[in-house]
Amino acid sequence: MQSVVVTGGAGFIGCNFVRTVLKQTEARVVVLDKLTYAGSLHNLEDVLNHPRFVFVKGDISDCAVVESILNKHHPECVINFAAETHVDRSIDDPRPFVVTNVLGTSELLEMTRIYWKNLRPSDRAKFRFIQVSTDEVYGALGETGFFSETTPYSPNSPYAASKAAADHLARAYYETYGMPVTISNCSNNYGPYQFPEKLFPLTLLNALEGKPLPIYGDGGNVRDWLYVEDHCRGLLKIVERGKVGEKYNIGGNNERMNLEVVDRICAALEKIHPAKDNRALYSKGIPGYTSLKTFVQDRPGHDRRYAIDGRKIRNELGWAPLYDFETGVTRTVHWYCENREWCQKILGGKYARERLGLPKEEPVQ
Repeated sequence: MQSVVVTGGAGFIGCNFVRTVLKQTEARVVVLDKLTYAGSLHNLEDVLNHPRFVFVKGDISDCAVVESILNKHHPECVINFAAETHVDRSIDDPRPFVVTNVLGTSELLEMTRIYWKNLRPSDRAKFRFIQVSTDEVYGALGETGFFSETTPYSPNSPYAASKAAADHLARAYYETYGMPVTISNCSNNYGPYQFPEKLFPLTLLNALEGKPLPIYGDGGNVRDWLYVEDHCRGLLKIVERGKVGEKYNIGGNNERMNLEVVDRICAALEKIHPAKDNRALYSKGIPGYTSLKTFVQDRPGHDRRYAIDGRKIRNELGWAPLYDFETGVTRTVHWYCENREWCQKILGGKYARERLGLPKEEPVQ
């Protein structure tokens, strides 16, 4: 692989994937990102001057920009991370999720199809389009069982529905046009560079500042947690060895209740930055980070449990996660504690860590 286009490469998973490709391959990496609130050049500061890195600010819905990138850089792979991703925001306003995740993916697929169709036969045979998706498209599991690649889609949030639609479009381009598409569905990611609206960074930053740690409902919702570097290694395996037309589930095999996750973050934080030495807690007479846990109104349509069956990618592509949950949490807590300046820059007054996704009062008629 000599060149890869990474859409949404200034976001959380995208920027970590960029680093993985630069470290583990000799490929040129071309990032296309429109730099929304969660996508930022602050996520890429250490690679902006890399000789094999190119950044283009733009929207995947802008056909002229996509066409220009494809024709100029001649990628052998396009991997699509570009998406609105926060469930709570999709509850507040589903429209941006439809615009980016559905319409944007549609435009990107079409421009890529035209580019791929015009390649020489040998180059056409090597080309790949990877659609990066989520386990949320499958809906909710009961107390037992796992999502497999053949699990029917049953999305329960506007975000999940928009990602499901994008997956269906990607699959349709394979079935209808023969375009070499592969789809990945991952479990919940955590790790460096995650925008502080998600559970891990929100809990960490609130704890450090002595603010409440919000836990939705009873805290019993279960997710399978995947350290972002492991996810990126799995995606690179799919790029290099994945079969065209197939789906691959990437899971961490780390099922945890949200309440357990918050407790584990607090425990790791206590070792790195003990509560007794934290002025924000000491000044309020708060004895420890777990004392900040606060149960709040649950999210509408909150799926109770997700769990990934990752045997296919393990057996066919030889991928397995390197980090267990304890190690991943410790690495994540260390990173955020050591990168408080990044946290301030990425927030930049755009988000004050307020609660999103609550039902709004309807006006009285």
